[in-house]
Amino acid sequence: MTDDMSKSVREEARPADPQAVGLADPAPLGLAGLAMTTLLLSILNAGLIKEPAAILPVLGLAAFYGGLAQFIAGLFEYRRGNTFGATMFVSYGAFWLTYWWLVPRVATVDAHNGLGLFLLVWGIFTAYLAVAALRTSLAVFAVLALLTVTYVLLAVGEFQGGLGPHVITRIGGWFGIATGLVAWYASAAAVINASHRRTLLPTWPR
Repeated sequence: MTDDMSKSVREEARPADPQAVGLADPAPLGLAGLAMTTLLLSILNAGLIKEPAAILPVLGLAAFYGGLAQFIAGLFEYRRGNTFGATMFVSYGAFWLTYWWLVPRVATVDAHNGLGLFLLVWGIFTAYLAVAALRTSLAVFAVLALLTVTYVLLAVGEFQGGLGPHVITRIGGWFGIATGLVAWYASAAAVINASHRRTLLPTWPR
């Protein structure tokens, strides 16, 4: 575990249980789950792939990587005494599990306003996480700031008539692609820096 990552995702607090010191850092796993699932879905939202069946790999990732793996990463952050990491990863893990459950059920009904509200409240939640991330690192703050904009744009797209050709949704897709790439960078930085025991990829900790 590098000093950069401990400052970028974890609060500056010593775990209450001395045994927790020996646990691996779960943040790179959580960031990777967020990154890959967000990236695939955002490619669809941006209109880069239009085949209807392309949603199936996204749903698989949403259930097992963005959802289950990220949720578990959050539980380990809780075990390490990190309030920020636990709240972030458990919440987004739950988001992706909800998405996996929700999408097949709303595919054939008019639920645009409900989905818009769903996305909007997640945007509000992400905005206050971004404020908290000002005390972590520039990389993590950038992930949450971009994700906030993504949620808001997708919410507006739903309120305007739903996913598909709407231009606001496509713009939200591009912001989501940026979110996924930055989250992937933050995850890669944590793994690579920890493996090499020095900073090769900076995260610009605060």
